[in-house]
Amino acid sequence: MEAGAGRRAGEPEPAAWSRPGFDDRSRLLEGVRAYGLIVAMWMRSTMAYRASFVMTTLGNFVVTAFDFVTIMLMFAHVDALGGYTLPEIALLYGTSATAFGLSDLLFGSVDRLGRRVRDGTLDTLLVRPVPVLAQVAADRFALRRLGRITQGLLVLGYALATLDIAWTPLRVVMLPLMVLSGAAIFGAVFVAGAAFQFFAQDASEVQNAFTYGGTTVLQYPPTIFAKELVRGVTFVVPLAFVSWLPALYVLGRDYPLELPEWVAFLPPVVAGLCWLLAGLAWRTGLRAYRSTGS
Repeated sequence: MEAGAGRRAGEPEPAAWSRPGFDDRSRLLEGVRAYGLIVAMWMRSTMAYRASFVMTTLGNFVVTAFDFVTIMLMFAHVDALGGYTLPEIALLYGTSATAFGLSDLLFGSVDRLGRRVRDGTLDTLLVRPVPVLAQVAADRFALRRLGRITQGLLVLGYALATLDIAWTPLRVVMLPLMVLSGAAIFGAVFVAGAAFQFFAQDASEVQNAFTYGGTTVLQYPPTIFAKELVRGVTFVVPLAFVSWLPALYVLGRDYPLELPEWVAFLPPVVAGLCWLLAGLAWRTGLRAYRSTGS
């Protein structure tokens, strides 16, 4: 039978990623390609007004820097917080802030999904020959979020320059591993939260409690929190694998909840499992979507 037979005259050929038999790997590559094209479009739009970009990025840097300024003000009155010195907390802060900044840059736009579900504009994304998640994640790509990443890297640099760490090859590898795995874990939380908005359309603040709220929790040592909270961010929403567990390995500190030492090497595994669950949640939410009012 001739290719394309069965379609009505004039009907456009379906996008490659939506054809039967199109495997998940090819669909993923198509989504990444589409994401890159949309991001490039928004970056060109942003750089058309470079002065505005510089000012908004600087503003993002200054606003996020106040978080660490608050911690420094605390240490103007105390020598340690929960048994941790300022440079040790700076390591926790820098790794979690950098990981979250990367994730926020790449996936932060998905928190607008609830608004699109409510006003029906999500329907326009469904008819385009591009994976919906790629469109939602790349929509209004905010390059100004580089300010948050820069601020986190500066704090991380201060921590590494100040701390007296007994460096080993494993500890050296752990630093980039924890930042990249942490960004992936936060990204999965962003996507899972967006999937929840298919059902609870005004739930962006619930999502923010686990993303923005989660990174704020990770900026402080686990010793200052109740064990119930530590268990929650370890076994329920595994944000402890973003910075707490790998960073404590780098510092040579005891782990919370008397966990074994090898759990510090699990962030990539946890990130993979989080993305598997987030992907299932996204597909479930997208299939349940029935246009405005669903």
